[in-house]
Amino acid sequence: MKHANQTADRAADYLARRLYEAGCRHAFGMPGGEVLTVMDALARAGIECVLARHENAAAFMAEGVWHRTGAPGILIATLGPGVLNGVNAIANAHQDRVPLIVLSGCVDADEALTYTHQILDHEAVLRPITKATFRLTAQGADIIADKAMGIALEGRPGPVLIDVPISIADTRVTLPILRRRPMAEVMAPAPGEALTRARGWLADAERPVMIVGLDAMNEGAGPDIAALAERHGIPVITTYKAKGVIDETHAMAMGGAGLSPLADGIVVPLVERADLILCVGYDPIEMRPGWREIWDPAKVNVIDIAAVPNHQYMHQATMNIVGDSGAGLRALCEGVAPRATWPGGEPAAVRAALADAFSHDDDWGAAGVIAEARATLPRDTIATCDSGAHRILLSQMWTSYAPQALLQSTALCTMGCAVPLAMGAKIAEPDRPVVSFSGDAGFLMVAGELSTVAELKLPVIFVVFVDASLSLIEKKQRERQMVNLAVDFGHHDFAAIGRAFGGNGVTVRSRSELRAALEEAQKADSFTVIAAEIDRGSYDGRI
Repeated sequence: MKHANQTADRAADYLARRLYEAGCRHAFGMPGGEVLTVMDALARAGIECVLARHENAAAFMAEGVWHRTGAPGILIATLGPGVLNGVNAIANAHQDRVPLIVLSGCVDADEALTYTHQILDHEAVLRPITKATFRLTAQGADIIADKAMGIALEGRPGPVLIDVPISIADTRVTLPILRRRPMAEVMAPAPGEALTRARGWLADAERPVMIVGLDAMNEGAGPDIAALAERHGIPVITTYKAKGVIDETHAMAMGGAGLSPLADGIVVPLVERADLILCVGYDPIEMRPGWREIWDPAKVNVIDIAAVPNHQYMHQATMNIVGDSGAGLRALCEGVAPRATWPGGEPAAVRAALADAFSHDDDWGAAGVIAEARATLPRDTIATCDSGAHRILLSQMWTSYAPQALLQSTALCTMGCAVPLAMGAKIAEPDRPVVSFSGDAGFLMVAGELSTVAELKLPVIFVVFVDASLSLIEKKQRERQMVNLAVDFGHHDFAAIGRAFGGNGVTVRSRSELRAALEEAQKADSFTVIAAEIDRGSYDGRI
């Protein structure tokens, strides 16, 4: 790889090399004439360009890679419709705090004065759903690349756009040095009166609880959370994106909250009884209205440790600590002696009630599918889950032993995410088993990506809940005594779709059939679509 001071390189090469430095090894998208130089530069830098069938799916593939490698995802989108196709997944990255570098191509400014075909102001379109937008310049290529990388990763991660004019990408420039800004150091709360007061609250708390979210997962704070939970007897509730931040078999793990009314009916009373609430990297963008202002910080001590100040007003805190979750917890518990907590045994009762409410004993139906899949697949399986009724149930029933092993869209809750998330995860970790769970409607949105799976030779397992309905919306219609309207569709042969694209396909109608299909799929050298036919009513009373 050439150094900048040896020969004049293209501006696109400086951009590509910065992405490579950050650990990026894969980019996803669809080519257009305006991004050909960028793609060539990526390939020369050592970054593989993966052809997807739609930019929306490509962005989710990039997210899947990020979850498994820690390197920002890369989406390639050509001008106009290419960028617009990616809007849903870019907005999802913004709300789900995913560092996504969006590389788009655009015509040169002078050309755009008279040439209007497919011309679109990409920066104006994406500015509300990104952390920053840039237009690449030749002399500032290294600075823009470095700024984009830093902004995408710092604080709460998110997407950043770099719009690349055609002629700029090809412009040869010689930069005497490569300008790089060091990443910010992890900061703990400074000693002082506030930290002393917070330690006093922890020392005096008889019924403390932790609510853990996205920031803590992204910052790798799991070991600090587990240590504090064990030492001080603090139950841990997570958002769905943070599932597995501590092993969910841990006695202090209360599972995910904020999506299932059934689960919240069990977990929320625990929070309401607490005399100290630690919000650790808790981003309530994942939570539903039932979690809005469920405590009064004037009546209970609430410490909010997060990467950014609290501007969301879903909850308020008695004390806000802006900084790294793990460092904040270590500073908080320093010198604080443990004491007996929850003398009434409420955390154990909550765990027992959740296990009873989300039993794994169903003979079949949606719960039977999930229970059998978790029992059959290896402990280290990476699972992805689409939006819908099955996600609410699976997010409660699927035991997560480690962070970022259950991937889903939790803030925007966009459909069609599970299939490409699974593909990205499998690309990043080819030796790990990967399973995708989709409703039949969500699977139809991205079925074309099966051709991508086949070409990449990825032995991913795709489980489809087949009930020929938008089950969650159909359930809501029935509960509100509304007419069944625009929620049902044809009963399709999803196993045949899998075979048509060159993979394996099997239809199952019992736990024994599902178990056999999953065991065969793990031995296959190509992907497998498992169509699990269930009754749409199997979600009633379960979520």
